[in-house]
Amino acid sequence: MMTFAHPWLLLTLLALPLAAWLRSRQTTVPAFLYSSVQLVKGITSLNQMNRGKILLRLRYLALTLMIVALARPQLPLGDAPIRASGIDIVVALDLSGSMAAEDFTLHGHDVNRLTIEKDVLEQFIDKRPNDRIGLVAFAGQAFIAAPLTLDHDFLLQNLKRLDLGTIPDGTAIGSGLSAALNRLRETKSKSKIVILMTDGVNNAGKVMPLTAAEAAQTIGIKVYTIGVGTRGVARVPGRDPFGNIRYFQQKVDIDEETLTEMAKRTGGKYFRADNTEAMRKIYEEIDKFERTEVEVKKFQRYKEIFRWFVLAGLSLLGLEMILANTVWRRLP
Repeated sequence: MMTFAHPWLLLTLLALPLAAWLRSRQTTVPAFLYSSVQLVKGITSLNQMNRGKILLRLRYLALTLMIVALARPQLPLGDAPIRASGIDIVVALDLSGSMAAEDFTLHGHDVNRLTIEKDVLEQFIDKRPNDRIGLVAFAGQAFIAAPLTLDHDFLLQNLKRLDLGTIPDGTAIGSGLSAALNRLRETKSKSKIVILMTDGVNNAGKVMPLTAAEAAQTIGIKVYTIGVGTRGVARVPGRDPFGNIRYFQQKVDIDEETLTEMAKRTGGKYFRADNTEAMRKIYEEIDKFERTEVEVKKFQRYKEIFRWFVLAGLSLLGLEMILANTVWRRLP
């Protein structure tokens, strides 16, 4: 059975009978008066009025089809399933300047911490197509990079846009976790988790990490924390006074005690990712921890058929114009 996306537009059809009535009330004065129709018998006929009515009806029918097309007629195609796991995940990514340290490898090349984070996270997202996943980015401040969504193509596009230097520098771990909690606080999911990755010590923001962890514990959100970076020192790129890129060694300083306590208070777990393989195994372990039964929801699918009404309307308008200017052309 045909339905309409905008049925209220069909009320416009009521204007057509009114327009037809108003037109019928108008009287036209002929341009020329003839003493007898016999004078023009060879070039016209007495059924001209009927032809005019037919042309007018073609126009009104075309307008009717156009209005129906505006209401977007649709044909239901039945229900299609949506698989949703009932798990909501927000990933909080550290974008502080220290994430530029190149102490990971990817495809045989040295890469910085953010690059490996994004690469591993992409694979994690691909493995969980039925989860709603969101992104939070933080450095000296925290902001929402992507809302919770099942549209993982949209999610990955936003992940690729994240880069170092886009947020004032610093490491606001507490603010990053608080922003993630705000995205999960009102959701009705069976399970809510935050995966927080950082390579430093909280030195910015107004919320302390353990305070944010207590809030997570209160509202039943599990937090997995990941300390990113090798142990000891890491190679960090920088520019010399002449603008050339130089590398220098920087001490790796991760507050593992605080990250461990944050995870412990919320029922999560702390991980240390000091190489690429360790990072991948961490996400594999989290993937195994957080599994639940799949919920199947239904949504109605429709086939849009408005284009056929538009095509029919344009065809009738074209026919009316051709007839009016050729075989049924009116005399002055």
